[in-house]
Amino acid sequence: MPRIEPIPYNNLDPELRRRYDAGMDDGRYTTTVPLQIYAYAKAYAVAGDERYRLTFRRGLLDTRLEELLRIRSAQINGCGPCSSSRKDSSISDDDVACMVDPAESAGYSEREKRALRFLDAFNRDHHSIGDKELLELAEVFTTAEIVELGQMCGAFIGTHRWTHILDVFDDSEPVLKYRPSDVDRPA
Repeated sequence: MPRIEPIPYNNLDPELRRRYDAGMDDGRYTTTVPLQIYAYAKAYAVAGDERYRLTFRRGLLDTRLEELLRIRSAQINGCGPCSSSRKDSSISDDDVACMVDPAESAGYSEREKRALRFLDAFNRDHHSIGDKELLELAEVFTTAEIVELGQMCGAFIGTHRWTHILDVFDDSEPVLKYRPSDVDRPA
């Protein structure tokens, strides 16, 4: 059980349940457990789902690159649910195994290698990213793609760190138990 007990699915706010069902149907989500925890704070749950709905497979970066970034961020930040799911059929086990050192992988395009290095630096030491690194990205990405890459990396890193803290796949008793009175239900 995660550190914060998920709201039972049938007790979710009906709007959130509809959103999560739609996300499962279109492949955005592979498990609802973290979402059932995010649902305690409805405004943030709606905002997070809406952001993901609007950006999932719709950005300037191709879906394979987006998926590589999502998985690598999950690996770095210890997010089990995201590390184990695949949302793009082009991602092989070899692709995932090579993420540890993308520069050495012949299977990645130059764009993928640079984006994965950027994600690693963003996660490890964002202060290390300066003019030189942006200019290197600009050799293979447009400015709009670089902005999207940064937004995507920031969202993935934050979400994966929070999901790791929740320890979604743990089998211990939750630290915080479900109480209906704790659920935010704004009008």
